[in-house]
Amino acid sequence: MITTDFAPGSPCWLDLGAPDVPAAADFYASVFGWEFQPFTPEEGDYGFFKLDGRTVAGLGKLTEQGARSAWMIYFSTPDADATTEAVQRSGGTVRVAPMDADGEGRMAQYTDPQGGQFAVWQPGSTKGVEAVDGPGSLGWIELYTTDAAAAKDFYANLFGWQTQDMELPGGGGTYSLITPAGLPPERMHGGVMQLPPDALALTGGRPYWHPVFGTTDCDATVAKVREKGGTIQMGPEDAQDVGRLAVCVDPAGADFVVLTPAQG
Repeated sequence: MITTDFAPGSPCWLDLGAPDVPAAADFYASVFGWEFQPFTPEEGDYGFFKLDGRTVAGLGKLTEQGARSAWMIYFSTPDADATTEAVQRSGGTVRVAPMDADGEGRMAQYTDPQGGQFAVWQPGSTKGVEAVDGPGSLGWIELYTTDAAAAKDFYANLFGWQTQDMELPGGGGTYSLITPAGLPPERMHGGVMQLPPDALALTGGRPYWHPVFGTTDCDATVAKVREKGGTIQMGPEDAQDVGRLAVCVDPAGADFVVLTPAQG
């Protein structure tokens, strides 16, 4: 469960880097009913996705040369500068040095030692997104990585995450559940899955994080994804005790998962 109290090391923000902001806004409006609101009326390159008046994500222009369109997950930290030093000590690299965001907070972006990109947010006037764990909002995050043991060590050193391994049905491998430091199992917010490089085609074999968004009807959401020019990597399919899910890719190549949670 992801909540909006944003304990240190928990997901607190996410945004999409897209080559065409209006096209991305149109796609996600159709899929999830999100409304895009530019940060200021004069600037259309960055803004917020809103659902029922509450912020669920950000959207900005993809500016990095050669980068793919992707969702970026931000983790809450009380001190972005100290986290940056810890990333470097642990073998990660700094992609964007800590910088202030107009009083909203302080952010930085990194690459973990295996190649997965992530970010941190030190809250100012903005603590994070305003809606989570429901239809059309962030409910889970996942890291697909080529070395799960090394990734778990890195993030445990950085954020103090607790992990619990579970075997997937049918010999599907090991899935590691993530819980913020010192919090109970019901506060699990994501998972780590080891995959071979050839299974990570979207990134040319490099690890990556992606978001899982809730939906009341996975199949209907998948139909909207296809209708608006997106593709489906996997599913829809039922996962025991999890729900019905599908791995989707938007028209610009950014991946995300949609999930109708199991009842009970």
